[in-house]
Amino acid sequence: MLLFALNTSVAFGEKVAAHLNIPLAQHEEREFEDGEHKIRPLENVRGRDVFVIHSLFSEPGQSVNDKICRLLFFIGALRDASAGRLTIVVPYFAYARKDRKTKSRDPVTMKYMAQMLEAAGAEHLLTMDIHNLAAFQNAFRIPVDHLEARVIFISYLAGMVGNEKLVVVSPDVGGFKRMEKFCESLSVFLGNDINRAFLEKRRSEGKVSGEVLVGDVQGRVAIIIDDIVSSGTTLNRAIHALQQHGAQKIFAAASHGIFVGKAAEFLAQQGLEKLFITDSIPPFRLAHNLIQEKITVVSVSALFAEAIRRIHEGNSVSELSENIPSG
Repeated sequence: MLLFALNTSVAFGEKVAAHLNIPLAQHEEREFEDGEHKIRPLENVRGRDVFVIHSLFSEPGQSVNDKICRLLFFIGALRDASAGRLTIVVPYFAYARKDRKTKSRDPVTMKYMAQMLEAAGAEHLLTMDIHNLAAFQNAFRIPVDHLEARVIFISYLAGMVGNEKLVVVSPDVGGFKRMEKFCESLSVFLGNDINRAFLEKRRSEGKVSGEVLVGDVQGRVAIIIDDIVSSGTTLNRAIHALQQHGAQKIFAAASHGIFVGKAAEFLAQQGLEKLFITDSIPPFRLAHNLIQEKITVVSVSALFAEAIRRIHEGNSVSELSENIPSG
């Protein structure tokens, strides 16, 4: 096995490598004055089982599009260097939220991402908590494996709310299955029945509307479950609705924290006790004091390391999401 992590994902890659007890493989990324760049492996990859870690989010110095370009070029360089099986490991997969046409002549960027990665030479893809799993699986012709952060979140949340009357909440109908799976797993972990609830949500031209809450939250500790917190509008709307319907306390868990727009302002409000996110995207856009007060970052590096180990050894990856933790 060879494990690479492109420069902006080295911190996460080093944690994964430590769990696997192997060093990160060496590569080179060079910048040119005209804005072009080159990227290449510095180790012999011929016939090797190669894994490349690269999380696709914008940050200072590299936009998401820059990162996609580098990943495609690196895949091409590995293919030309006769790498054996080539698995791309993408903790946060960009452009996945646009997975269908909602208006005439809309782009389906999920499909285009799949086409580019396959054309460059990727043979296998590993990611986590994609926005629409069915659309993701249908977009690719190569094998894909999908991890779920709920198996990590459950033990953290159970330690904070285990003795309370609980309700697990989806902030929209589209996340109902995600909420159901989390609720079932948490019920098994705690050995208690847990209420379910969801909110109506409509989105058009970037504006979110819909105020109907379905489910009993009165006097309960609410746990909002979502895949992404971007601008925070959906989370903020859910917090207000839960407060109006008598929720005692409100926690939230989202796999990917992007935190753009007014997200910091929404998080700073009194209604939310804690937001749990993973390290698929570091919360670099938030002030340190807000992170200390409101955010708990849960590492999924061990989860990815185990998935990589299983892929390399030919064992089941789906078991990592199917196995319900027990308290």
